[in-house]
Amino acid sequence: MKKAASAKKAASAKKAASAKGASVKGAASAGKTASAKKTAPPKKAASAKTTASAKKAASKTSAAKKADSKASAAEKASKGAALKKAPAAKKVAVAPKKATARLKGTAPAKAVVHPPGDESPTALVRRARRINRELAEVYPYAHPELDFENPFQLLVATVLSAQTTDLRVNQTTPSLFAKYPTPEDLAAANPEEVEEILRPCGFFRAKTRSVIGLSKALVEDFGGEVPGRLEDLVKLPGVGRKTAFVVLGNAFGRPGITVDTHFQRLVRRWRWTGETDPDKIEAAVGALFPKSDWTDLSHHVIWHGRRICHARKPACGACPIAHLCPAYGEGETDPEKAKKLLKYEKGGFPGQRLKPPQAYLDAGGKPAPPLGAG
Repeated sequence: MKKAASAKKAASAKKAASAKGASVKGAASAGKTASAKKTAPPKKAASAKTTASAKKAASKTSAAKKADSKASAAEKASKGAALKKAPAAKKVAVAPKKATARLKGTAPAKAVVHPPGDESPTALVRRARRINRELAEVYPYAHPELDFENPFQLLVATVLSAQTTDLRVNQTTPSLFAKYPTPEDLAAANPEEVEEILRPCGFFRAKTRSVIGLSKALVEDFGGEVPGRLEDLVKLPGVGRKTAFVVLGNAFGRPGITVDTHFQRLVRRWRWTGETDPDKIEAAVGALFPKSDWTDLSHHVIWHGRRICHARKPACGACPIAHLCPAYGEGETDPEKAKKLLKYEKGGFPGQRLKPPQAYLDAGGKPAPPLGAG
């Protein structure tokens, strides 16, 4: 009985001890919780500080964004004002890929070629020669548009053609050559009588002095014969390189480039050269072609300048080489309106020669009427 009582006491003691330990552990955990609660306020303060700084940064960012938006708005406004002030850009006319107006003898349409500002020398040579080939197809009957039967008549007619048309010269020279057929006859002529004949050509006094003077030079220095060398021809009164090359190319079959007003205008439009001096133009264009092409090239360019590519209003809409021309759009581009600008055989009108070659007549060309025929 005593043992059982002692056992009960020991068990109760153990329970009391465990209860005490639990209370101690609870107190410890309570203490930890309390300390944690006590340390919590500093964390809240730190987070509050962080939130405040974030708000300040956000306000700065929004202010910066507002400033940027104001600056961009001001910039857009200034750009808009500049655009309003700036004149509208001109539309660049582009040559059609296909011919808008087919002319008799015109080559089939080719792809459009737009020479760049930095066109290479090789590309320039190719384009220039292509233009010449296509013009040769359009004007296979091209020839000098002055009537002549021998080198002397061609030399005199070319001198007279300055500052006037070939047609006017062709209408005047029949009377002149009928009365003075040789250099000897014209060298001994009465200047007043020659002036009266040459009056329709304009500048008749100066031209009279030139043709009489060159006739005397032919008689005195060359036995009454027209020389076939450039250096001799340019020594004659009133004869320059242009006149000399006309005579050499068409009376003697020796190649030469004739740089007249039409030739100068077209080669600059085609950007073959930017030169304005005739001698420099001759050298620049001559370098693009073989020498054997020079005479026919001159005819092709001059014929195109007289018939289609006029000085004041080119017939761009009827031009067979529009796809190769960097100046397309300077003239009339409407095909129907452009057709009305065509001259001579292309427009169905008489040519400039009273006695043109048969090939010209076969192509539909009409001879010019004599002086006074209306």
